[in-house]
Amino acid sequence: MFREEAGVVGVGPEETVPVVLSVLGRPPTGRPPGVLAACDGSDGSLWALGRAMTEAELFGLPLYVLAVVNPAPAGYPPGMAELVQESVETLVESMADGLRRAVAAVQEQRARPYAGELSLHVVLGNVIEVLLEASTRQHTLVVGTRGNGGFSRLLLGSVSTAAVHHAACPVLVVPAPPQA
Repeated sequence: MFREEAGVVGVGPEETVPVVLSVLGRPPTGRPPGVLAACDGSDGSLWALGRAMTEAELFGLPLYVLAVVNPAPAGYPPGMAELVQESVETLVESMADGLRRAVAAVQEQRARPYAGELSLHVVLGNVIEVLLEASTRQHTLVVGTRGNGGFSRLLLGSVSTAAVHHAACPVLVVPAPPQA
């Protein structure tokens, strides 16, 4: 039911980041409270990841970057779970690779690369449920906004709205940077 794989990913010259893949499980527990950044690869989540790095540095806390994969929002019909297992594993591996690239992209944009404790986590489940559960053990949860233009920019997405209203720790919602 729960598989955890440890590995490393390069984020700069001679730097590595632990990668933890939690499949069909929960966000890893038993680690010190830190800054939790929700990352789905969108521009908004990349801006939030950059801010989460800054927050973790300011408070001297570990940074946990979490991606949640929901491969079957309505669930599988009986007997189908075994048939789609390979696809789910490919999806999780793809998301882990996306997290590695997201961290590398944000590191390149920073004036000074983040050098604190950093780990990446990919978890299967409902995005809102997983983030809210993970927030119970954290100092701060950092999420981005949808980054849409015009009036819709004033609205938060469903994930950031749920986080603001229900997270068990302070939530920092990072808006899109102003358009040039």
